[in-house]
Amino acid sequence: MTTTVDQITQRRRGVGLIAHDADLCAGGYTLIAPQTGGGKVYLVDMAGEVVHQWQMPVRPGRHAVILANGNLGYNGNHARSESRYAPWSMWHGGDFYEATPSGEIVWHYEDPAHHHDAQWLPNGNLLYAACEPVPESFARRVPGGTAHGEHEPMYADVIREVNRKGEIVWAWHAREHLNPEDFPIAPGFGRYHWPLVNGLGVDTQGRVLMSLRTTSGIIGVDRASGNVSLHIGADVVSHQHAPVPLPNGHILAFDNGNFRKGAHVVFSRVVEIDPASRQVVWSYTDDVVNLFYSPFMGNAQRLPNGNTHVTESATGRLFEVTREGEVVWEYIIPWFAEYPDEAARATGPGMLNSVFQTFRYTREQLPWLRASHAAPSTLLTPDTP
Repeated sequence: MTTTVDQITQRRRGVGLIAHDADLCAGGYTLIAPQTGGGKVYLVDMAGEVVHQWQMPVRPGRHAVILANGNLGYNGNHARSESRYAPWSMWHGGDFYEATPSGEIVWHYEDPAHHHDAQWLPNGNLLYAACEPVPESFARRVPGGTAHGEHEPMYADVIREVNRKGEIVWAWHAREHLNPEDFPIAPGFGRYHWPLVNGLGVDTQGRVLMSLRTTSGIIGVDRASGNVSLHIGADVVSHQHAPVPLPNGHILAFDNGNFRKGAHVVFSRVVEIDPASRQVVWSYTDDVVNLFYSPFMGNAQRLPNGNTHVTESATGRLFEVTREGEVVWEYIIPWFAEYPDEAARATGPGMLNSVFQTFRYTREQLPWLRASHAAPSTLLTPDTP
């Protein structure tokens, strides 16, 4: 017997535009690079309609952004990055592109050791997280976590900044600046990657903000010395992502909530933290807290009208909330597919509509966008520099 019921749970619950309050919403266009979308990047208006589309040469390693010059910055999955540990295929990037709205590639950079976040800086440089193996003697000093095999290698983060020529102009090595005894891995995470920097930012003081996934917490690193001058610990956040510096000096973060202390159910929240006091000064959770939860990925973006755009990554749910916590826009990503490679499917199985991060842009930030919907652009694979 053949069933006529859609077996994709998220799609059965509804996709596309779910809710829109035009009076309270900030408006604009949302950029989406689905993890299993085969390299398609969509620009969606507030009605949920695709107004522009790119076809990138590789699937996303993580996300896409619109740069200050109107071009697309794309964090692609490097096809020849050697597997470092089980989930590596699912979350590494390392193949970076800048493409014009019409599809011309104007910059390309590769680092097969890259994973998770990358920030396209105002000066044109690229700041990103990579990793490097550490000696077994160092790995033994890192407390906690769950070993997945005898003599399992451990990788530690190295943060790099490269200029337009692809030259490394700044680097920071976690094993040189963090005392491993002060940053234990939570019991629910493996010991293969420490402390797993999954998000980056540069704050108003010029410090590099780093989100430490497996150990929980956000640190601020002084560029000149490499020293940690800010540490927001596991008593404030729980295995978070995306530390976003705000103009008022605060930090916005997506607090995933894995293994949240003192909670009998798992739930996510968006938090605004005052780094001076290390206190949460604003937060959003669902009224029924467990109805808003992404165990992995996620981000939040403060919009010009004071609202916050939220990416609940695991479910492909995007929504906008006011300062009072009222949802004024909601959209479910309608594109579902499996990861194309077996290694990624082993870690992230099923038909997914997940996305690492999404971002909202104003009409003024997209001067190339025609009033009538622009045609899709198609990109060819560039020569490796």
